Amino acid sequence: MAQAVWWVGRSQLARLKELEKENQRLRRAVSDLTLDKLILTEAAKGNF
Repeated sequence: MAQAVWWVGRSQLARLKELEKENQRLRRAVSDLTLDKLILTEAAKGNF
């Protein structure tokens, strides 16, 4: 990857890392909420 990134400026690289971190945080949040929904759906059905 280092070879392909040589033309990217420092600010762009910093922004990319920031966006990757935010993406990871949002994916984790969606995953947690999906699990919560599945648990609540099962509980509402009485399958707990």
